[in-house]
Amino acid sequence: MQFHQTKKPLPHAVVAGLDDYPGLQTARLLAKRGIPVIGVARHQHLFFCRTNVCEKILYLNTERDEFIEGLVNLGKQFEQKAVLFPSTDMCVLRISRHREALAPYYHIALPKPEVVEKLMNKLGFLEYALQEKLPIPKTFLLRNRAEAEQAANELNFPCILKPPMKTATWEKHTTIKAYKLASAGEFLKMYDQCCGWADILIAQEWIPGPDSNLYSCNCYFDANAEPLVTFTARKLRQWPPETGSTSLGEECRNDVVLNAALQLFKKENWHGLGYLEMKRDARTGAHYIIEPNIGRPTGRSALAEACGVELLSTMYCDQVGLPLPENRTQKYAGVKWICLLEDLRSAHVYWRRGDLTLKEWWQSLRGKKTYADFSWSDPMPFLTDIQRRLAFKFKALREKIFSRKAAPNFVAPKSLNAAPAMASRHG
Repeated sequence: MQFHQTKKPLPHAVVAGLDDYPGLQTARLLAKRGIPVIGVARHQHLFFCRTNVCEKILYLNTERDEFIEGLVNLGKQFEQKAVLFPSTDMCVLRISRHREALAPYYHIALPKPEVVEKLMNKLGFLEYALQEKLPIPKTFLLRNRAEAEQAANELNFPCILKPPMKTATWEKHTTIKAYKLASAGEFLKMYDQCCGWADILIAQEWIPGPDSNLYSCNCYFDANAEPLVTFTARKLRQWPPETGSTSLGEECRNDVVLNAALQLFKKENWHGLGYLEMKRDARTGAHYIIEPNIGRPTGRSALAEACGVELLSTMYCDQVGLPLPENRTQKYAGVKWICLLEDLRSAHVYWRRGDLTLKEWWQSLRGKKTYADFSWSDPMPFLTDIQRRLAFKFKALREKIFSRKAAPNFVAPKSLNAAPAMASRHG
C-alpha cells in the first residue's frame, strides 16, 4: 500500500528504538510507504542511525525521564497526533507506564497497563503461563545460590540461563540474551558469574531440535481485540547459534503456533502488535512456548511485509483511521529474511562444527529474500557496520602481531598464574 500525496499531510510515525534492527526496518518500511518518519535512538554512534529514511533523529535515553519528556516536546510540534512505534522492550514499558502524558500527542496501540506488565516481564509471564497451564519448558526462578543448586539437581541438561529482561546492567556485561549450559557444573559456574547482573535469573530445560524448529506468529489486534493481520514464520539460523536472534528465517505455515498466539492475545483483550515464539520438540513433536514479544515490531515484521502481508501499515492505518491495506492475508510463497553479516557468522560456526556444508549453506540462501541490514536506497547503515567490523578485526590482528613480537622479552612473575584474556564482545 503506497500513500500518495494529499492536501492534508499524513500523520508522522515515530519509531522509538531506532538503534536496533527492528527499529531500522520499521523506519524503512514506513518511509517506503510514503509515511513521514521520525526516529528516536539512545546510541548516536551506532550504525543504525546512519539511515537516510528519517526526517530527523532524536537522541534520548530510553531508561530515563528524558525519554518521555522528549516525546512530549516532540508531540507538541505536530499538527495531528503521530503514531508511536516502540521497537524495544524498554520503550514499550516506558510508553505504557507514561501513556497518560503521551496520549494527547500520540496514537498508542497497547492494551491495559497491567496486561503489558504481565506479559512483558518474563517472570510475570511465567506465573501467568503456570496459572493458565500453557505449554512451557520446565522452569526455575533463581533468587539466590540455594535455589540455583536446587535447580541444578532437578533440571535435565542442557538448560538455558537467562534474565527476565535485558536491562542496561545486563547489557553492560554481555550481549548474550541466554546461555545454553551442558551440565550442572557449567550451570552453577555461569550462575555465579552473572547472578549480580539481574535480581532474578531464569533457568529452563532445553527443548531439543535445530533452529528451524523455532516457529513464530506476528499479529496486530485492533482496539476490540480483533486480529486484523497474522503472519507465521520460522528461524533457519540465529546468532549466536541456538540461543540468539534470527539471522536467517523464512515464512511458513504452522497452525499450532497461529492458534496459540490468537488464543493467548485474545484472552487478554490485546491491542497492538503481538508476537509468540514456540519450539517444536524434535522427540515428541509437541510445541512449547519460548517467549512472547509484545507491543513492538520484531525482525519477522519485515519478512511479513516482504511477503505481501502489510503488518505495520495495517497498524498505522488502523490508528489514524485510514482504510486498511488490502494485503493482509499470508500466501506462503516461501520468502526469506536475512541479516547478512550476522548470518555469515552463524553459518561459519555451524560449518566449523560440521553441522553445515558449503552446499547446504548456499542452498539455504536461494530464493526471494529481504534484508535486515542491506538496502540499495539506504546503504550507509550496512556500509558503516562493515567498516566497524573490519576496524575491529584489524585492531585485534594488530594487537596479536605486536603481542607476539613482545612475548620473547616478557618474563611472567613466578608468583602469578596466567589467565586467558577475555574476548571483546564488540562485533
